[in-house]
Amino acid sequence: EVTELVLDNCRSSNGEIEGLNDSFKELEFLSMANVELTSLAKLPTLSKLRKLELSDNIISGGLEVLAERCPNLTYLNLSGNKIKDLGTVEALQNLKNLKSLDLFNCEITNLEDYRDSIFDLLQQITYLDGFDQEDNEAPDSEDDDDEGDEDDDDEDEDEAGPPGEYEEEDDEDDGGSDLGEGEEEEEVGLSYLMKEEIQDEDDDDDYVEEGGDEEEEAEGIRGEKRKRDPEDEGEEEDD
Repeated sequence: EVTELVLDNCRSSNGEIEGLNDSFKELEFLSMANVELTSLAKLPTLSKLRKLELSDNIISGGLEVLAERCPNLTYLNLSGNKIKDLGTVEALQNLKNLKSLDLFNCEITNLEDYRDSIFDLLQQITYLDGFDQEDNEAPDSEDDDDEGDEDDDDEDEDEAGPPGEYEEEDDEDDGGSDLGEGEEEEEVGLSYLMKEEIQDEDDDDDYVEEGGDEEEEAEGIRGEKRKRDPEDEGEEEDD
């Protein structure tokens, strides 16, 4: 069930592939860069393989094996190998789905009209050494994914607003509310104390007034008594 296998910098056995067999039939990506590979004769049948990395090896021919065993290849990297002439590359014509071919740092790139010759020979390919016939660079799927993620992040940031803006506003609000609370507390405290003093004064006045009323009532009772006493005395004398 392995779909990707990277064997870069491993060492091949006598320039041939060892340990890679038909059991890897689900492979879609295989990389064997810098493994001192000289031949593809032992390459197993990998019908689902899409991308094959064979850079920095010692391959000089035998590319017809690729069309037989990896017929669905879309990307092939042979850069840094010993490929010298167009006859060697001609074997790739049977890779009908091949879209990108890399021969960078191979001797064949020194040929006159190298690029035009390859595009004429392999008309199914779109990109050679990372560029199309109009010298437009091939898109990198990983870069595209990264750019997509960045765009998503930018959109999120735009929707959410610049970072820190709301935090500063919150801080300002918090500061303002703290100050307001402090002032409120101070005002409440002063008014509360003043109110208490006023109530205390009112209570004292009430107390004094109540005491005065009692004294006045007592004096009135005494006066009435005095008025009554002479009358009583007169009655006694008459008796």
